[in-house]
Amino acid sequence: MNCCHSRPCHIGSGHASIHRPLLHPSRSASTTSQPAGMEAAAAASDETLAAVFAQLKPHTTALLDVLRSRGPASNSAAASSLRAMAVLLRSAPAPALQLCFEYTVFPLLMLLDAAVLCRKEGKAAGQGVGESDITDAVAEGGLACLEILLSKCRLTSVNQMATLLKKLTPGAMLSPREASEEFRLGIIRCFRAMILQLQPCSDKSCSCKQATVLPTTLTIISSEVCSVAHQKHSAKQDECLLAFLQSQYASAAVGHWLSLLLQSSDIEAARGHRGSGGLRKESLLALRILIAKVGSADALAFFLPGIVSRLGKLLYTSKTMISGAAGSALSIEQAVLGLTKALMIVLCDKENLSALDMPSDNSSTRFSGGSSDHVLQKLRQLPTKNESKQIVHVETTEDSISDVSKNSADRRSLHVKRTRKWLEETTSNIDKLFSATFPHLSIHPSEKVRRSVVDGVRGLLSSCSYTLTRSKMLLVECLCVLACDDTATVSEAAQDSLDHLFMKGQSFLSENEVSDIFTRLLEKLPQLVLGSEEITALSHARKLLALTFYAGPQFLINHLHRSPVAAARFFDCLGLCISHGSQFSGSMDKLIVSKPLSVGYLYSVAELKSGAYPKYISHSSQHATSSSIAPKISVLRDDGSSNARGTVEYELPHVPPWFVHASSQRLYFALAGMVRLVGLSTVSGQGTSASLSVFVDILLNQFQRLSTELRAKDTHRYGVQRWYMKSDSGQILRQASAAVCMLNELIYGLSDQSLCICIQLFNKSSAQVVPGQNDKTSSAGHRGVTDSRVVWKISEEMGTKDDIIHCIGSILHEYMSPEVWDLPTEQNSELCLGEISLPLHLFRDTTALQQVMLDGIGVFGIILGHDFARSGFMHSSLYLLLWKLISSSAQIRIASDAVLRTLATSGGYSTVGQFVVANADYIVDSLCRQLRHLDLNPHVPDILASMLSYIGASRDILPFLEEPMRAVSSELEVLGRHDHPHLTVPFLKAVSEIAKACSHESISLPDEVQSFYVKVRTEGQAVQNLVEKRRETSVTAEATDVDAQPEFLFLEYWEDLLCKLNDMRRYRRIVGSLVGSCLYASTPLLSSTKESACLVALDIVENAVVSIAKVEEAYKCEIESKAVISEAVQLLSLDELLDDMDGAEDVDENRLPPAMNKLWPYFVICLKNKISVAVVRRCTEVLGRTIQICGGDFFIRRFHQDGYIIWRLLALSPFKRKTLSLMDEKAIILPYRNTSLTSEEPMAEISSQKIQIAVLDMITEISSNKRSAIALESVLKKICGLVVGIAYSGLIGLREAAIRALTGLACMDADLVWLLLADVYHSLNQRDMPLPPIQDLVELCDLLPPPMSSREYLFVQYGGDGVRYDIDPSSVHEVFKRMEDAVFK
Repeated sequence: MNCCHSRPCHIGSGHASIHRPLLHPSRSASTTSQPAGMEAAAAASDETLAAVFAQLKPHTTALLDVLRSRGPASNSAAASSLRAMAVLLRSAPAPALQLCFEYTVFPLLMLLDAAVLCRKEGKAAGQGVGESDITDAVAEGGLACLEILLSKCRLTSVNQMATLLKKLTPGAMLSPREASEEFRLGIIRCFRAMILQLQPCSDKSCSCKQATVLPTTLTIISSEVCSVAHQKHSAKQDECLLAFLQSQYASAAVGHWLSLLLQSSDIEAARGHRGSGGLRKESLLALRILIAKVGSADALAFFLPGIVSRLGKLLYTSKTMISGAAGSALSIEQAVLGLTKALMIVLCDKENLSALDMPSDNSSTRFSGGSSDHVLQKLRQLPTKNESKQIVHVETTEDSISDVSKNSADRRSLHVKRTRKWLEETTSNIDKLFSATFPHLSIHPSEKVRRSVVDGVRGLLSSCSYTLTRSKMLLVECLCVLACDDTATVSEAAQDSLDHLFMKGQSFLSENEVSDIFTRLLEKLPQLVLGSEEITALSHARKLLALTFYAGPQFLINHLHRSPVAAARFFDCLGLCISHGSQFSGSMDKLIVSKPLSVGYLYSVAELKSGAYPKYISHSSQHATSSSIAPKISVLRDDGSSNARGTVEYELPHVPPWFVHASSQRLYFALAGMVRLVGLSTVSGQGTSASLSVFVDILLNQFQRLSTELRAKDTHRYGVQRWYMKSDSGQILRQASAAVCMLNELIYGLSDQSLCICIQLFNKSSAQVVPGQNDKTSSAGHRGVTDSRVVWKISEEMGTKDDIIHCIGSILHEYMSPEVWDLPTEQNSELCLGEISLPLHLFRDTTALQQVMLDGIGVFGIILGHDFARSGFMHSSLYLLLWKLISSSAQIRIASDAVLRTLATSGGYSTVGQFVVANADYIVDSLCRQLRHLDLNPHVPDILASMLSYIGASRDILPFLEEPMRAVSSELEVLGRHDHPHLTVPFLKAVSEIAKACSHESISLPDEVQSFYVKVRTEGQAVQNLVEKRRETSVTAEATDVDAQPEFLFLEYWEDLLCKLNDMRRYRRIVGSLVGSCLYASTPLLSSTKESACLVALDIVENAVVSIAKVEEAYKCEIESKAVISEAVQLLSLDELLDDMDGAEDVDENRLPPAMNKLWPYFVICLKNKISVAVVRRCTEVLGRTIQICGGDFFIRRFHQDGYIIWRLLALSPFKRKTLSLMDEKAIILPYRNTSLTSEEPMAEISSQKIQIAVLDMITEISSNKRSAIALESVLKKICGLVVGIAYSGLIGLREAAIRALTGLACMDADLVWLLLADVYHSLNQRDMPLPPIQDLVELCDLLPPPMSSREYLFVQYGGDGVRYDIDPSSVHEVFKRMEDAVFK
């Protein structure tokens, strides 16, 4: 491209004069261009033409005056005139402007000449008329008018085009120092408008019809330019301008303008941030239009190396430039489209048939759709018999001749002969250019650039696939990357292109070629994923995913299934990418982006706009696609209340926990998609013997390596510490995690959800995916990628389901290895209590492994649905899930919860509770089996507790708990607690959950039996009334109409009622038995010295007492219901039922008094021990509620004998301590204490007050209830004295509780309480002594003489030892007044 870098040449040598006189339109129409003027005049009326000319004349005259005159005033007038002229040109009709074209363009070109001359270097203002100073406003206004005129009018002769090119060329050669940006931009826009108006002529034999017509030639150009003059309003051309532009005569001009446009683009890029991105974009757009208008391979072949070199440099620079003119996305878009356009024209397969030496079958199949003229032309070019012998010799000598004999005529013609050698050299250079630029452009941040790459690659592959054989694979790879683009417009266009190309089958890509691409991409994948280029790794993974999809299932079967070595290599490569090592990949930029911006570090605006540092969101397009289909699991209880952390969405299959970054998650979805397609290919093939077990065995071998080492004798003998300290143990653990991930994704690929994800990821209109299609596609001799392609589908052939179940069974068998689940997930685990300290990596890796294994169980449940339980997998999985539900790791708990909900949903259950109850026999069976070996299964009580706390109470599950409860009770006895002391609290928690469930169920028992009793009583009364009525009327039962009799007279009705009563009685006995066992097992633990055990035991006792009371209430109602049924049966003479009722006699349900008799001593011991404040407060609460439930009669003697232990708690005084006796052991003196602590007062001051408040509240509850107040009658005076002493003391913190207790005690004996209070109050306040209401009564001072000391007060004498007698007058006044106002009045 020698001429592309030269200075402008004069156009028109060898032609007629290029200057034509510009005449008045009326004269021009009648003289020089009479036929054209007559045709244009027919389209536009004379009035319109005259009006337009009249409006144009003042403006053209003003322009000529500006060129003749000098000074600022003339420039100002010209600027305003040009603005008005531009408005006129935009509104004027095109036919009228066409007739006035020469008249209008003449002053504008004169103005352009003057503007260019005055802007050249070395030219000064005022050197002549033609060289006058033209301001930027005037020059830019003239160019704007010229652009409008050229966009609405067409050139009619070569001379006109030559003149315009001659005038525009000097302006295009101005440098940025000589002309403004707007001026240079106007020059290029004028050139673009002129070239764009060039249209093919009407002559069918003209050479302009032989140009390469591409479908994408003007699709985007037409939307970016102004309105084009329509054909019917255009003037008739004297000459075909397109044919001239494609001829050798215009080669110099075309080459010169190609050079000018490329040079203008390079200049703006070299200016950096000062460069104009808009000017560069317009230059490249004009270049693209010029290439498209020339459209001839012969005319552009000479300039192709220069175009490729300059545009290739531009595209290569865009890899590092993200701002300025060089990084402008619009410029890069036009450069890509211009480059591909030039290549499609010059290297089109149709234009290079002779040099390519294509086979006849290929050429006929590729170009069979050509026109008849093209076919005839090719037939004429066929050689004769004599000529065919010389073809070989000619072809071998052409290349050497073209290199050596380049005469001057060839150089003047600027023409190159496209020989085979030239094509090979050119395509080789182009392949290097594509390899250096197109992979980067495929992942460019700009959507427009990526869309331009799609359009360009599609055009190259459709028209130049044979010529660009070297680059065909690279271009296909670019389309594969763009097929997974995040932008819908880009991905859909790339998917349509890929679908069209792969539909051609072997004629476009052979199976070997696809295999080579697949192998090369696969082997390079780990290097990129573990490297520093994160975006490149993601694009490479997506590229491989798209290729896998479009290659089809049969290709995967041929490539992987029939070659175990290739399958093992495939999973090894993906295992490296999915492994834990991927979390350390990426550059430092990822770390910077993931952290908050440091002080003093900010991204530039250009970086943020270009997307060089994108703020990745957590759900990419693929992620959003999968999340919209995959089951979302919320960690919620069955009652709908969320957990403490809120709602957590958990998708299955879940992203492995080591893919922590959002960008890593995007990468994982691409990698997982490939594994899913491999699994889907085993059920999508065409009747092949593909088996899923081949791939499953390869992955299971990696996991079995871990379990085998954990089962080894050395590991069992020396523990996990010694095993993990081996050199490769950590690597084995992580490889097992990666293998589990791939196994989960492999199985998930067989699901309908995975198929739907493929449909949404790859275009819905694609013919690649047919979900739910069950028909068999038959094509003889199908191998790899053929014309009749196999669609992705899930086959339902016989044996497919069985094969899947068999594979899942083998995977679950390995997943259930106890050695893997026993690996520690936290540092304080029992397995870690050795001499060697384990690193934290082990705990994190173990947690991640168990999490992905749990996810796999959920995935298997999704795949099999109801078959998951039918195949026996539920029995082995459910117990494990409940066990991991109480794991110390939050990640494992969330995963287990999500899997439980998934299995419940796939099994057809609305809640997890229903799901667990339906499979309770599996759980209880496992529990009972493992309860016999607690040394090996110490987690059993936790599983029982978690199961009950998770699913809540259930009528169906309680009957299964009798056998486990017996085993638990035996473990809570003395021997069991001695053998397994560390399991006492876990067993108590399990018993507590059983007690809660029983309490929940027992509350509804009385209401249910009561409603049943009301119904039975109503029916019994009806039977009694009917029998009495029959006796009165003496009507026998035989004489009555059987159909008219009510249903309660029949035997079946009462049998149903009796069966229902027996069911309620049976369930009541079950609840009572479980409650009794809970109470029996937990009561001795009230005397425990461990706070946790004591608190759990108190909770069990409270729930058990409530349950027993409800059971007894339900029993009493059952007795009444049974009596009513018995009476009705006797009246109806149903002797059979009567015999059955007599045989089913109930044992008297009198459980509560014996339970209280056993509980009381342990209550007393619990209060006496005073383990902690929490235990004492909880014990008083439970004791108070128990007395209210059982009644006070039973506790009268107990309070009289053992109440002193309780009242002694009220006498606690932090300021009065008893010293230790000499016989006692020496107490420990704390450094912050001056005196030693006593054994009776080990608590702080505030702790003793909390205990006293709890005791006072218990007294309030007991005394306020008439049923329970009887328990305090024998100790009422003592209690009143103690409480009055506390109320009148100076302890303000106890005052409110004491007043509440006095209010409750006043409900029992108000006179006693008032007397004790008034004795102190009136002794201190003699003035407020009330007078007797009548004279016969003795005055109060005689009844209550003033005491000699505080010890003589009545409350002190009644309270006895421990009563407080340190009276506070202010407290006395306030307490007495409040009691008098609230109670005594």
